[in-house]
Amino acid sequence: MFGHTKTSMITKDEALPGRDEPIEVTNRHVVLDTPLTGPWPEGHEVIYVAMGCFWGTERVFWQMPGVYSTAAGYMGGWTPNPTYDETCTARTGHAEAVQVVYDPTAVTLDELFAAFWENHDPTTLNRQGNDVGTQYRSAIFATTDAQLAAAEASRDRYAALLRDKGYGEVTTQIARDTQAGDGVFYYAEDYHQGYLHKNPGGYCNHGFCQVGYSPA
Repeated sequence: MFGHTKTSMITKDEALPGRDEPIEVTNRHVVLDTPLTGPWPEGHEVIYVAMGCFWGTERVFWQMPGVYSTAAGYMGGWTPNPTYDETCTARTGHAEAVQVVYDPTAVTLDELFAAFWENHDPTTLNRQGNDVGTQYRSAIFATTDAQLAAAEASRDRYAALLRDKGYGEVTTQIARDTQAGDGVFYYAEDYHQGYLHKNPGGYCNHGFCQVGYSPA
C-alpha cells in the first residue's frame, strides 16, 4: 500500500493516475445564471479557496455581492480530472476547492477573505469538524502575485486575532495556483455544482467560527 493516512499528504508518485478527459459540467450557474466555466467579463478576477466540504463553501461565496460565478472542484493535488470518489480516498492530493470569479470594483479581496476566515476553522489541520482528510484542508490558491501577497497578509492578521483570543495556530495553505500540485482546478461532477441550492437541507458545516475578521 501507500503507507499514508487520509491526513497525510501524498507525493506525486503515489497519486492515482486519473484520466485525460475532464468531467463534463453544465456551463451555467444554477443560482447566479452566469457561466460556470467562462469566459469571464473583462476586469474580473479568479481566486480559489478550500475550507472543508465544497458544498457549503460554494454557497458562502455565491451569496456575496460582487461575486460573478462560483464552481465546486478539486485542486492542489496531482491526479488529473479526478472523480469525487477518488478524491475521498486522499490519494489524489486535491482539496475540495471552490472557484470564485469576482468583480474587484464591486467586492474587495479583503471582503472575500473575511468570508473565508470567518466561516470555517483554519486551525484544524486537514479537518473541518467531523470531515477528516487532506481533501478538507484549508487553503487559498491565488492566481496573481497581488492576490498571493494579500492572502498572506490576511492570514497573518487573522492569526494574530486568533492568538489574542486564545485559539490555535492557522494551518491554511496559501500558494500561487501554479505552485499547488499540478496547478489545475478540475471541475467536480455536475451534481456537486450549486449543491445546497438543489438540496436546501443538504449537509453543511460552515458558519461563523471563532473570531470576526473585519475587512480593512
